[in-house]
Amino acid sequence: MSQSDLLFLVLVVIMSSSLIVLVVQFVRSRRRGPGAGKGDGRAGWWEGPWEDDDRRR
Repeated sequence: MSQSDLLFLVLVVIMSSSLIVLVVQFVRSRRRGPGAGKGDGRAGWWEGPWEDDDRRR
């Protein structure tokens, strides 16, 4: 296997995984429906209320 074949294989893997991610994101956004927008009360794992981590128990 030459270097150009390996580069082609890596590019194909990167492009196919990017396409899969885009399709999955599109399907997930369509499944939520038209009424479920940003105000549905659910946040993603990156949008947590970080001050809750610092309060005393």
